[in-house]
Amino acid sequence: MTTIFDLTGKIALVTGASRGIGASIARLLAGQGAHVILSSRKADACESVATEIRNAGGKAEVMACHIGEMEQIEQIFSAIREKHGRLDILVNNAATNPHFGPIHETDLTAFQKTVDVNIRGYFFMSARAVKLMGETGGGSIVNVASVNGVIPGAFQGIYSITKAAVISMTKAFAKEAAASNIRVNALLPGATETKFASALTQNPAILNELLKHVPMNRVAQPDEMAGAVLFLVSPAGSYTTGACLNVDGGYLLV
Repeated sequence: MTTIFDLTGKIALVTGASRGIGASIARLLAGQGAHVILSSRKADACESVATEIRNAGGKAEVMACHIGEMEQIEQIFSAIREKHGRLDILVNNAATNPHFGPIHETDLTAFQKTVDVNIRGYFFMSARAVKLMGETGGGSIVNVASVNGVIPGAFQGIYSITKAAVISMTKAFAKEAAASNIRVNALLPGATETKFASALTQNPAILNELLKHVPMNRVAQPDEMAGAVLFLVSPAGSYTTGACLNVDGGYLLV
């Protein structure tokens, strides 16, 4: 029986899929029938998740890609085109945050790395996806942004700036890509229990201060982000584009 969340026959690429939110998204999309391409800087990092998906009866493969490197972006899209001839879903989830501290102390190396991955990487991954999807009837892109793109996080200045850019980028791509039957949306996670966010969630003083601003009074688990992405990429979200979906326990309400 088909459902509005059915992804059978779809080819989905999830970046930053070795752990955390990306791994949860990959598992759920595969569970709904998609053939999922898991990607991160190193292929080995994704193999355990891919194996888990296959053992559960899903379809998964691994392709390495450091989205901060233009050559690797070109390589992964060439590989997808050659092997599958199409891409139906892109989830831009890979991100970096090398500087945690006062914004004025951000050095050039940290600045450049954050911009290269979180802005340039998302931009050209989306651009290549739009081109390929446009040749095969359309598709769906989800950019994993952050609530920090709306309210800058303390000591996360350059990261917050790049996530604000991702929100704007999502709307710009959505407006132009709609004519090609491509929907582009963003997920704005709140604090989530991942290795990436451990500087926040594993520091009791910081965590307690953060939770004062979260009406649900807890951090999220990675699996709690995946359902929102499934909605955005599935037929259930067929008339949704340019949306920025907050999944934050109410953080942006405060």
